Amino acid sequence: MNPTLKRGSKGSQVITLQKKLSLNPDGIFGPLTEEAVKQFQKSKGLTADGIVGPLTWAALGVAAAARQIDEIIIHYTATPQGEEFSNAQIKASHLARGFSDIGYHWVIGLDGEIRQGRSEAIAGAHCTGHNTRSIGICYVGGCPPRSVKGWQNIGIDTRTEPQKKALLSLIRQIKTKYPRATVHGHNEFANKPCPGFDAQKEYASL
Repeated sequence: MNPTLKRGSKGSQVITLQKKLSLNPDGIFGPLTEEAVKQFQKSKGLTADGIVGPLTWAALGVAAAARQIDEIIIHYTATPQGEEFSNAQIKASHLARGFSDIGYHWVIGLDGEIRQGRSEAIAGAHCTGHNTRSIGICYVGGCPPRSVKGWQNIGIDTRTEPQKKALLSLIRQIKTKYPRATVHGHNEFANKPCPGFDAQKEYASL
């Protein structure tokens, strides 16, 4: 992974950054470099905070070292059963929580559509302590219909048949790229019901 750079950083990675931005490559991340980074981020639709993280490095075309993936972690969106939830909506909720982008790598809609979130080359923001080594998959749903009192606090398996088929297919595809990866539910690593079923048990044979 490329290091996160910000004002005050120094060294060869700063020189690489400055060359990409057509600046004098002195290796010192000062106010001019910070302003150039902000302008570049703004031009690419990124958060213009002047901090060079994975998304900014990717936009600059600087490849990161390949991540070592050994976990596939399943989630749900914690939204009402039967209600679609777009990637844009997920991203907005994650940005509101301080993330730089949508936290999941893949999202599965109610109809089984497999939608890409952030690039697999970039660590996700979906499971504390496991993001750098995992691929995060999220299916839309996970809570009862809105008509159920307190639906927001109830986690259940709401997967439609198309979602179940798509999830199985996606996991198989990911495992062809990362054969050592084991499948887990978010509930194995956090005190919450997400994804509403025992993912490790269901996909044990894969």
